[in-house]
Amino acid sequence: MNLGKAIRTCRKKKGLTQAELASLSKISVSHLCLLEKDKRDPSLSAVNSISDALKIPVSVLVLLASRHEDINELSENQIEELSRNIMGIMDGANKQESLF
Repeated sequence: MNLGKAIRTCRKKKGLTQAELASLSKISVSHLCLLEKDKRDPSLSAVNSISDALKIPVSVLVLLASRHEDINELSENQIEELSRNIMGIMDGANKQESLF
């Protein structure tokens, strides 16, 4: 599982800097940096805070972090397609949020 890469991908997709996400998540920038580089394993409370700040469910973050061997019943192409669809949904949510 590559949770750090998933966090970084979602953060960038939302147009946030590390400092902005750290502030929204109430964690330090240095800790977020280590998480994104997979040099630290996040606590459950950190994952919850980050997913709340990104406005995505924890399950989506975990799914995006999953490797092919973690999800044996799906092909690599299906995982890639699912990831693209999730990111597209996140784009749609961003556009809807900006309309209000």
